[in-house]
Order: sequence, then structure tokens, then C-alpha cells
Amino acid sequence: MERFGYVRAATISEALTFLNQPGYKNRPLAGSTDLVLLLRRNPDLCDRVVDISLIPEMHTIEKTGNDVIIGASASFSEIISNPIIRETGPILVEACKTVGATQIRNMGTIGGNVANAAACADSLPALVCLDAMARVLTPSEEFNWTVSELVISPNKTRIPAGGLLVSLRYTIPPSGTRGVFLKLGRRNAMAISRLTVAALGRLDENGRIADARFVTGSAAPQICRFKDVETSLLGQVPTPALMLAAGKLATEEMIRLSGYRWSSEYKVPALAAMTSRALSRVFQVREPSGEVV
Repeated sequence: MERFGYVRAATISEALTFLNQPGYKNRPLAGSTDLVLLLRRNPDLCDRVVDISLIPEMHTIEKTGNDVIIGASASFSEIISNPIIRETGPILVEACKTVGATQIRNMGTIGGNVANAAACADSLPALVCLDAMARVLTPSEEFNWTVSELVISPNKTRIPAGGLLVSLRYTIPPSGTRGVFLKLGRRNAMAISRLTVAALGRLDENGRIADARFVTGSAAPQICRFKDVETSLLGQVPTPALMLAAGKLATEEMIRLSGYRWSSEYKVPALAAMTSRALSRVFQVREPSGEVV
């Protein structure tokens, strides 16, 4: 039987010591919902896991000044029920609600979702929309990257060997900001995302768009804000026509970033519709009937 080790860390410092201990291929263990699947596909991924699930600091969710800090081991269920995040970052709550089933949300962690960087990771678009920062530690260095900088491509991040993602932080959006998260899957529950959109924005006192942030998941090689879409909205009065035009721009930006692929046949119309729907809800765009577009 091949050797496979397990150690439990009580502190972040101890976790870093274990992760960098010579003679082992170490991997952090938090919720294990992704790690089990990764090990099935690649049994040589690691020969020892370092359990970080019970480090108190990594479960903390706190408001510090105008920032909210989320420990990387906070579960999706902890985020969904946390009053600080429900008040300041409801778009992240909505994204976490779409993750798997109740059992997965109870075990899976926000840090694992980010660090594993799956193209279908539901939390990533919401975190990028919030301009969230990731704090990564090694025994000798500290790194602070935006989530969009941290995630280089599907399943690849800047986290160095022996490094540990310890927390995520976002600045509370200004008063009046609304956010929407939409997900497309093969069924209504427990589905892997085929496409997601996250939109955040607010109007100024004249009813014009003062801030617009738009991110898609499973649409481009790297998770990022779609700047062309955002720029087209700023300073404009939100109308149904503007929302439809933003949807078209989103599909053009997706094709520019990822090329025309086999999935584009359904993703192009789906993204156009999801973009206009999400932005219409953010900016409360209504048809003459009074219904939100």
C-alpha cells in the first residue's frame, strides 16, 4: 500500500510549516469537495494533506472599516448565512447559493473554490465583480492580488508552491449599488455551471449609470471584467435598447477572448440574454408594461 499522510494544523503558521516540510508532496485540505475529485483524476497530486479546516482565523468573517474580510476556510453555508456579507455583498451570497447541494455548501469553502480555479467556479465572477483581493502567505512572503490577477487560467493560479490562500477581502460598494448573479446549468439544482454572469452597478442622482461592473464565468480563458460592456454603460440612461446592446457587446468580447468554439452555438445567444437580463435587474430597466426587462 502506498504511503499517504495526514496532518492537522492548529494555526496558519503551523500550516505553512507543514506545507513546506521536505519529503512530502503536500496539499491543503479544507472542505475536500474538490480535492477528492482531483485525486481520483491524478493520484500523484499529493502524498500528504494538511488539514486547515479547524484554524479559527480562517473561518473569520469580519468588517474592518469599509472592508469585509472572509477567511479562506469559510464554507459556502457560512457565507450565505452571515449577516455582514448579506448586507454588504449580497451578490456573493447569491452566487454561493447556486453551489451544489446543501451538503456541498456545508463542506465546500470559498478559498478552495478560488484556489482550485475551475472555469465553472460559481464564486469567482461575484468576487471579481466585487474587486475582491486575495491574501496569500508563504513562510517568508505575503502576496495581495486581486482575484482576477490570482487566477491565471482554468485550474491555474499564482499561488506559489507551499503557499496558502488565507483570506479574501472586498471593499463595501457605495450606497445604492445593486448586484445580480445568474447561472445557466443543465438543470435547476446541483448543476455544474455552463455559463454565469455577475453584474454590479448604481445610478447617480440624475438617473444615469455611475458605476457598472460585469463579469462572466465559463466564457473566457481568464476570469475578468468585460470592460467594453462596462464602458458602454457609464454615463448612460438605462433603457431596454442599451441593455440589449450590452448583451451583444458581451458576446463579441467573449468571442474575442476565447474564439469561436463548439459551445459558442449556445453560449452566444445565452450570454446575450443573460447579460441584458442581469443588467436590467441591476438598473431596474422597465418596459412600458412596468415589468423589469
